[in-house]
Amino acid sequence: MTAALDDLVALLDLEAIEVNIFRGVSPDEKRQRVFGGQVAGQALVAAGRTVEPDRAVHSLHAYFLRPGDPTVPILYEVDRIRDGRSFTTRRVVAIQHGRAIFNLSASFHVHEEGAIDHQFPMPDAPDPESLPTFGERMAPLAAQLGEFYTQPRPIDTRYVTGWELSTLTPREPNQQVWFRADGRLPDDPLLHACVVAYASDMSLLDSVILPHGVKWDDPRFSGASLDHAMWFHRPFRADEWLLYDQESPSASAARGLGRGEIYRRDGVLAVSVVQEGLVRFNTDGPA
Repeated sequence: MTAALDDLVALLDLEAIEVNIFRGVSPDEKRQRVFGGQVAGQALVAAGRTVEPDRAVHSLHAYFLRPGDPTVPILYEVDRIRDGRSFTTRRVVAIQHGRAIFNLSASFHVHEEGAIDHQFPMPDAPDPESLPTFGERMAPLAAQLGEFYTQPRPIDTRYVTGWELSTLTPREPNQQVWFRADGRLPDDPLLHACVVAYASDMSLLDSVILPHGVKWDDPRFSGASLDHAMWFHRPFRADEWLLYDQESPSASAARGLGRGEIYRRDGVLAVSVVQEGLVRFNTDGPA
């Protein structure tokens, strides 16, 4: 693994401090708040640590309640709601400073061979190797981005549709991104699910603002994840290329909806994602 990916795996390896209680930390980065994908990934780890190993996560539903403080640890309290013959359900609350900042419900399922099986076909997309890396794509903005440009990244992302931080030209509310963990991961299905949960929050809301010519760093604009839902359909590896096909069907009332399908490179639909985000834009001054 690369050092950045090794750090991400360590970030997802929570400390068990009591029965059903885990502690996670944040990376030493200059962030105003904890990255939402980190909290989602860590909460899923906490839930999975209380589930029998023959049951894989098949869905999660989460709400981001308050901004996370990156300078202090996060406590994850797991409620073992139900252990059935086929399904296991867990609820996780992430706590900082005595208050809930995030909650997640996740369901785990014993593997079954179903008689019904279909999926949408994978859309056309160029090979990820033919697309520029983050460093290549953002090289013209290196001086402007500073440490954000040079910092190591655990997830290798290749934008098919060429989204740039400097782009202000409105376009259709859809985009495609190839991504994978930047190195080889251990053979742990829960870890692969948590890494994809982490990565799924990195770009989905971009599709919401694409039609409006908005930049994330515009001082008049504020955006943040409000909720996040995922359905894990078929096996995958997070360290192999995955195509994240994204679109935004609606934005209104200061909220925007993004949804995406994550396909394996062989065309198999692995994961579906839906997220709603806050998208406030004040034309009169800073939000």
